[in-house]
Amino acid sequence: MTAAVRTPDTSSDAFEIREIPGVLGAEVIGLDLSQPLPESDFLRIRRTLAERQVLVVRGQGDLTPEQHIAFSRRFGPLEIHIQHHFHLPGHPEILVVSNVIENGKPIGLADAGRYWHSDLSYMALPSLGSLLHAREIPEGAGDTLFASLAAAYEALPEETQRRLQTLTAEHGYAARNRAQQAVTGQLRPGLTAEQEAKVPPVIHPVVRVHPETGRPSLFISEGFTSRIVELPEEESRALLAELFAHSIQDRFIYRHRWRPDDLVIWDNRQGIHLATGVPPDVRRTLYRTTVQGDKPQGIATA
Repeated sequence: MTAAVRTPDTSSDAFEIREIPGVLGAEVIGLDLSQPLPESDFLRIRRTLAERQVLVVRGQGDLTPEQHIAFSRRFGPLEIHIQHHFHLPGHPEILVVSNVIENGKPIGLADAGRYWHSDLSYMALPSLGSLLHAREIPEGAGDTLFASLAAAYEALPEETQRRLQTLTAEHGYAARNRAQQAVTGQLRPGLTAEQEAKVPPVIHPVVRVHPETGRPSLFISEGFTSRIVELPEEESRALLAELFAHSIQDRFIYRHRWRPDDLVIWDNRQGIHLATGVPPDVRRTLYRTTVQGDKPQGIATA
């Protein structure tokens, strides 16, 4: 049985928020995002996202792309994904995630999220969060795993925590995209020189502080983190492998089993996620918006 999240405020009781057992996740019941949402209710949603990292908003079948975009913008400016081939026509703020092939071409990014990652961590201002709306969902397939990097950091020995607080890491998109393209071919188009120039590698703290809660967390992923700047290559590779393995233990993970019309919101500042995929003959389509965040801040050290 799940317990309601206690958020002492003046928002309405038009919907309920229930914690999902474990270190992350909450379910929102009775909220219709196709209707106007008072600011106090939005702030309740935002606070819970910062605290629980993943929000599952059920029953959003009436949500239009325009409403999806409008609600997402309440969190902040929206990113336009570099993979322009898969923008929803007329709505570049929405990235189509789909394995559907029409006229011999994919309508969306079919292999999105096949590795643990935090969306857009390769940007100078990494994403605050993402909002993924289920449009066509197969039964019993296509789960998404979410791991709490905040809980993973807190479980590390204090000596390791102190060491990591002094380190920075490089994040990049182009190399990962090339690696994925080599496997999937036309399902993932390559980037032009102009596109690659828009996503140069960036350096972020290995441990960042959440700007809303003050909670520290790891900020690395196997998808986009290529090296630890201060360490020799071999030592960097070994430490990253150790941290990646530590971060995806079952005790840090929530497995989301999609239902039709789900809208899932997650906090990219303190977690990573992984798409489990579906068989190629099973249709799956989702719409994703991504909110721009702030420059990651590390823990101040003496």
